[in-house]
Amino acid sequence: MTLAPFGARLRHALDTRGQLCVGIDPHASLLAAWGVEDTVAGLETFSRTVVEALADRVAVLKPQAAFYERFGSRGVAVLERSVEEARAAGALVLMDAKRGDIGSTMAAYAEAFLAPGSPLFSDAVTVSPYLGFGSLRPALDLARASGAGVFALALTSNPEGAEVQRAVGADGEPVAASVLRQLAEENAGAEPLGSFGAVVGATLADAGVDLAINGPLLAPGIGAQGATMADLPRVFGASVRNVVPSVSRDVLKHGPSVEALRSAADRFVQEYAEAVK
Repeated sequence: MTLAPFGARLRHALDTRGQLCVGIDPHASLLAAWGVEDTVAGLETFSRTVVEALADRVAVLKPQAAFYERFGSRGVAVLERSVEEARAAGALVLMDAKRGDIGSTMAAYAEAFLAPGSPLFSDAVTVSPYLGFGSLRPALDLARASGAGVFALALTSNPEGAEVQRAVGADGEPVAASVLRQLAEENAGAEPLGSFGAVVGATLADAGVDLAINGPLLAPGIGAQGATMADLPRVFGASVRNVVPSVSRDVLKHGPSVEALRSAADRFVQEYAEAVK
């Protein structure tokens, strides 16, 4: 079955399920807070509970690949099952892998997450453009061909990011602005939304760049990092309806109760709706 373009599928999911991405971040301290062991068995319990609670209601689930990879092949097997089960329940899966390399290596990363038939095939993947935006070409091309999406790091929520992202190139254009401009070029003419997004932190005091890329804007930093849904109109301006607010700890801390996880996610969806009405 050929997938519709990711941007169109994402727009539909946001419009029907509400504007929220929930991260699946099974780090050791969170496993402990849930009362499960920091083992593959604990990892599987955590992941299955989050998928059971949220995959049939939130627009996007975003597993962080590193927290699975640290367990080796058995952890990756849990990730594969989580991706499959989440997508089967109707959530779009954004693999938070932040891959970035050149040539055949970038192509291999793309095949791992964006090739239909791959055990880790996801609706979209996060990538790093800091070997040059052109280095992302294998991922961009495969995503376009497979109906998947790509989110490139642009202005991230960590304060250290500014030393690279706010740097000015030889042509006088800030690095982040260059990334956003080239994403806009990839999305030109796409309706109702392009498939190539940017990661732009909700914690920014002022984006200071053009965010009108005709694509989605993944906004981490809400909750534990200090941003709120009420901050989004200020940070994103006219592009706020293309924002995919990302919340991890402030939803996940309510587990292992399925009902509490659902209630927390529902609250953030409502907070977004109140913020942009």
